[in-house]
Amino acid sequence: MAESKAQVGRRDVLKATAAAAAFTIVSSESVRGAPANSMVEVGVIGTGGRGKWIGDLFNKSGKAKTIAVHDYFADRANAAGDALKIEPAQRFKGLDGYKQMLAGKLDAVAIISPPYFHPQQAADAVDAGKHVYLAKPVAVDVPGCRQITDSGKKAQSSKLSFLVDFQTRANEFYIEAVKRVHEGLIGKPVMSHTYYHGGRLGLHAQPGTEAARLRNWVFDIALSGDIIVEQFVHVLDVTNWLLQATPIKAQGTGGRKARIDVGDCWDHFIVTYWYPNDVLVDFSGTQFSVQYGDLCVRLYGDKGTCETHYGGLVNIRAQHGGYRGGQTNSIYRDGAIANIKNFCDSIATGKLLNNAAEAANSTLTGVLGRIAAYGGKMVTWDQMIQANEKLDPKLNVPREGLDKV
Repeated sequence: MAESKAQVGRRDVLKATAAAAAFTIVSSESVRGAPANSMVEVGVIGTGGRGKWIGDLFNKSGKAKTIAVHDYFADRANAAGDALKIEPAQRFKGLDGYKQMLAGKLDAVAIISPPYFHPQQAADAVDAGKHVYLAKPVAVDVPGCRQITDSGKKAQSSKLSFLVDFQTRANEFYIEAVKRVHEGLIGKPVMSHTYYHGGRLGLHAQPGTEAARLRNWVFDIALSGDIIVEQFVHVLDVTNWLLQATPIKAQGTGGRKARIDVGDCWDHFIVTYWYPNDVLVDFSGTQFSVQYGDLCVRLYGDKGTCETHYGGLVNIRAQHGGYRGGQTNSIYRDGAIANIKNFCDSIATGKLLNNAAEAANSTLTGVLGRIAAYGGKMVTWDQMIQANEKLDPKLNVPREGLDKV
């Protein structure tokens, strides 16, 4: 995005959220894509483990059919193509192969590629008139988040759904708990413990080559945004959702200590976020934990406490009443299934979904924490936006793609 455009400040981003994050409703006759009661034809961009799985969930939804796949590596595109029974002519590879797919007869695309590529791929999909189902995080830096927000606006004006796949946002217990917090059940929010502690992720290729960087993109800062953006965005999004805000500033630290055999991502972060109304968020995250894992937002109010565990219990304890909530043990799968159903229904009915700006804000919350931790100093939201720092992976790989690593 050209730097000559007006800088986007914190208030501007929040205004964009209010305008673009809400569901847009138009008549079904005016919607591009599949008419009511027909199958949505989907192409998948990025066919690693999750991409192939998402393509299969679209098929199993009874509302869609995955008819094309793309990956930089031919072996991955072919493996997904075989699993999803896609004809060879609809299997694309290389950095630009997805553009050939977008030129075909598709209603929608599911973008499950490394986050660095999300902004351009989403923009190209919207330009091609396709509905967008996008994996989180939406980008790795401020320019990328700006581009996603712009694509969300264009999708809205083009009568296209643009749904970012946050599983928590489709879970009944999270939805009800957040609603009750907003209604005042825990009183005035005071502070939050927000954390994401998980085990290390596995290697997909022996490190040491540029191609291996693409296979191991989750360990690469420029391709993933680092773990505070790529992984921890789940709990940062819930924090923003509960507080109905984005942070004003952040200060943090962290480093590489337990996982140093691949990439350049840090393996732990500790960040303090300051939100409006003097609400403090104590955030920490790891990606090497042994025999322990928990994704939690515990929001303390002056009249109660809301506790949400991704894959665990969601409830509220309060002075007057509370919310029993329930277990979210299968949220990873059930949330994706619900989002796919809602996405397909939105295309069929014309009740379009668009959370692009909201998802960009949650991604930017991770970016703010990363910048503050890397620099070891206080950084404000507005300073981050004005700096407009762009990550460049400096990839040196053939554009036409590779058969395998």
